[in-house]
Amino acid sequence: MLYHYVAADRGSKISEGDLDVGSLNEVIQFLASKGLRPLSVKPVKEAKLAARRFFGGITITDKIFLTKYLALMLKVGTDLLSAIDILIADFDKPSVKALLFEIRENLGKGQPFYTAFAQHPKTFSPTFINLIKAAETSGNLQQTFDDLSTSLSREADLRGRIRAALIYPVILLVASAAIVLFLTTFALPRIAKVFLDTGIDPPLFSRIVFGVGLFIGDHATVIVTTLFLAVGFSLYFFSRVEVGRRVFDQMLRNLPLIRKIYREAAIQRFAATMSSLLRAGLPMMQTIDVTADTVGSEEFRASLRRIAEEGLSKGLTLGEAFKREAVFPRIVTNLIAISEKAGHLEEVLRALDDFYSASVDSTVRSVVATLEPLLLMGMGLLVGTIAISIIIPIYQLTTQF
Repeated sequence: MLYHYVAADRGSKISEGDLDVGSLNEVIQFLASKGLRPLSVKPVKEAKLAARRFFGGITITDKIFLTKYLALMLKVGTDLLSAIDILIADFDKPSVKALLFEIRENLGKGQPFYTAFAQHPKTFSPTFINLIKAAETSGNLQQTFDDLSTSLSREADLRGRIRAALIYPVILLVASAAIVLFLTTFALPRIAKVFLDTGIDPPLFSRIVFGVGLFIGDHATVIVTTLFLAVGFSLYFFSRVEVGRRVFDQMLRNLPLIRKIYREAAIQRFAATMSSLLRAGLPMMQTIDVTADTVGSEEFRASLRRIAEEGLSKGLTLGEAFKREAVFPRIVTNLIAISEKAGHLEEVLRALDDFYSASVDSTVRSVVATLEPLLLMGMGLLVGTIAISIIIPIYQLTTQF
């Protein structure tokens, strides 16, 4: 259970934080071991805990900070327990502090370091957990944290570049939706009623637009509610339900503009994950298995499963197993086969990671550059259609006087 405490040290300095333990006595014992006097210890209610996790989860920036500073402190000779204590004192974010307390508690009980991360599979990927597990076994935590920090920074940088490229199209879409919503909900119904009251018979084109506007205006609440429910159901179905994920995966593979980005992003994640796991010393079968769980594409996940189960487990080399899978580009399978024989597989995978990371960024920018004029044209066509449907009856009205 998660407890929130407020405590004071001998100098009356106040500190507070969260601790996930089995009972209230364990919180008091922990505080006593740190030389702290408890002032308030309260269990965190489930609703509050859910809200805290939703609004204050552990972000990729938090992970970068955590791995970077753990690597630095281990590099200068700080032991792991002391490094965790320093981070607990430095971090103010409740979700991160709760994780650090959990790590501290597990270490105090003699449990492996990676177990605290393994208890949060939605926050930490199988790659993250397995890298720490392998590093803890080999005694190479400092290098692994350094690699994780670099890898997470590259991932955050790629996300940032993609997000920056998508800002303008998103603004256009939101602006278009807002304009159409305003015109169809407020403007069109009022204008249509004016013409109906005057007895003017507008052209068929205008009558159709007015009819749509009146229908939307009369049923705006039902339409908006239905749209919200449809979006909510779609998000749940495509992200949480296995069949939905497969359908969404199939849709992305077939969309002309998205297909290339989707494939390149999957190959980039495959190369980045596999190279990191091999560098950490994981066996090839386990590396393939973990990579399949993190690649993010049902098509590539199934392919990697076949490589492990129908290729490597039956005596094929890695290159031979990859060449049987059409989902991977020929250049990727050839490079894997050649580098496996030469003993440079990890380096080649890192090079593929770099190449496809840059390629994803370039492709996203190219797609956005194609979409921007199309969105502008669509927005202009929609607003222009509504404007013309209004202008024509107004012109008819003025010519009668």
